[in-house]
Amino acid sequence: MYQNLNAYNVYQNNQVNTSSPGKLLLMVYDGALKFLRFAMKAMEEKNIENTNKYLVKTQDVLQELMATLNFDAGEISKRLYSLYDYMNRELIDANIRKDLSKVKMVYSMLEDLRDTWAKII
Repeated sequence: MYQNLNAYNVYQNNQVNTSSPGKLLLMVYDGALKFLRFAMKAMEEKNIENTNKYLVKTQDVLQELMATLNFDAGEISKRLYSLYDYMNRELIDANIRKDLSKVKMVYSMLEDLRDTWAKII
């Protein structure tokens, strides 16, 4: 079993190391969406620990997206920053209030962004 896990890790590393910047962005969005699905499931199951864990992981992804924006690229970077910041704040509030509707809203926003980038790339 360890050998299978190691092979998977090698495969994942190769995916990241050989992907274009656009493909990497889609992978980041996919990771955030995965964490949000886990958070929603945990929230529905009233699992506070996992809810917090996966919401924080999603916030980490959003903060990384904010940190890597190229503001020399123009207005789009400023708008994306504002959008990521808004989603981050909504997840903080959702985590405090255990508000599933806010998590679903952020999920929908991220999914739309991911799908839009997928069409462009």
